[in-house]
Amino acid sequence: MSLTNPVIPGMHPDPSVCRVGEDYYLVCSSFEYFPGVPVFHSRDLVHWRQIGNALDRPGQLALAGAWSSGGIYAPTLRHHDGRFWLIVTNVREGGGNLLCTATDPAGPWSDPVWLPEVAGIDPDLAWDADGNCWCTVAGVSQYRIDPHTGQTFGPARKLWSGTPGAKAPEAPHLYRIGDYWYLLIAEGGTERGHGVSIARSASPNGPFEPCPANPILTHRGTDEPIQNTGHADLVQGPDGSWWMVLLGVRPGGGTPGWHVLGRETFLAPVTWTEDWPVVGDLAPALPTPPWPLHPFPAEPGLDEFDSGELRPHWVSPRERPEKHCTTTERPGWLTLRARGESLDALDVVFLGRRQQHLSCRVRALLDPAEGSGGLAVRFDERHHYEIEAGAGEVRVLARIGQLRTVVASRPVPAGPLVLGIEVDATRELADARSGPDVLSFGLVRPDGGFTVLGTLDGRYLSTEVAGGFTGRVIGMYASAGSVHFDWFDYAGDHL
Repeated sequence: MSLTNPVIPGMHPDPSVCRVGEDYYLVCSSFEYFPGVPVFHSRDLVHWRQIGNALDRPGQLALAGAWSSGGIYAPTLRHHDGRFWLIVTNVREGGGNLLCTATDPAGPWSDPVWLPEVAGIDPDLAWDADGNCWCTVAGVSQYRIDPHTGQTFGPARKLWSGTPGAKAPEAPHLYRIGDYWYLLIAEGGTERGHGVSIARSASPNGPFEPCPANPILTHRGTDEPIQNTGHADLVQGPDGSWWMVLLGVRPGGGTPGWHVLGRETFLAPVTWTEDWPVVGDLAPALPTPPWPLHPFPAEPGLDEFDSGELRPHWVSPRERPEKHCTTTERPGWLTLRARGESLDALDVVFLGRRQQHLSCRVRALLDPAEGSGGLAVRFDERHHYEIEAGAGEVRVLARIGQLRTVVASRPVPAGPLVLGIEVDATRELADARSGPDVLSFGLVRPDGGFTVLGTLDGRYLSTEVAGGFTGRVIGMYASAGSVHFDWFDYAGDHL
């Protein structure tokens, strides 16, 4: 069986992992998307299946007013005293750090306990032998807290500043392993300079001794196909082996390289030398792990919306009121109802899934008789492409920064129709300026053929152009009235 990195492709950054028995659970950042904090399950660290979202109720997750690439940052997931504990930052006006618990990681998760006196992002949780709970945040500072109430005991204590001269010491995780407490951090920024460093101490409060081999993982200044490596978490397998999950990106095209899927979750083996971790090769092809593989059945790319509940991988910007997004109004169909706002918001009326393959194909059957809408590839409010049907016409539209234009249009007969998007990754560079991929938008004919109406350069829907921390999300939207979708099909040809 072919084992490949990333182990969770698409926009799944800032992974945090814990093991309970022979089961592994992992969570990621979700930023401005609702529901928040996807939760994954695995039996082998290689094959992962999404089992829910930790923040799936409006009472848990308030994202109104959160800017794109704001919202939910860098959760930490731990299992302690028979419960799962999740701590995370909601980066928005009136937000802050919050903590939820669950007996089943698939949910339901509790309403949040807020930690108003804990300042900083990327919060971590660790318990010592005396039962004290330590919360460490980016910076790197530490609080002792009551995780049941959110109360802090005393001011923050500075633990470590990371490598001298390296910016952005963040993503701290504190562990007791053997004779030492280890403090794992990311530093260098989450771009090409990203890396992982570690220090150790006899106490969870320090002082911490840096590893002489820091950074223990970085791809800065290399030609490795995986870049921006950092924001890691450690986990021990039931056989005693150690592993690291971390984020990375796969730039495509020419110079400077554009990554379009966002930051993804990768896996690397870890060994120990003189009580320091040594990270093994982070290769696109993973070595076979020393335990039985437990692949899950493939997640179907076709959704016919026959269930009253949406699958957990579907997300919407900031909120998803049922009156604007429902599968019950027209049974067997998804109905999206616009709010009368500009499509540039792509807000509420957009329902999408992360693009998880460098090349992919999307199809959807929709009925635009009561409005206008179609398929969109969203990066943020200012960077998105779409193909839209309505008023007897199909249009290909592009928004790039301040530019908003109709790329192509064609009259179509009234009635349901199948729209399509095809994303083709660049495999050979024409020159150093070649983009990472090409996106084609068109109509699917009754014979199954694809009539392309417009083709667009993918570099403008990339982090290097749009900025921020997210990646592409592909899905359905309504820009006016109501639009009904009978089915949506996503197929990726390779990772």
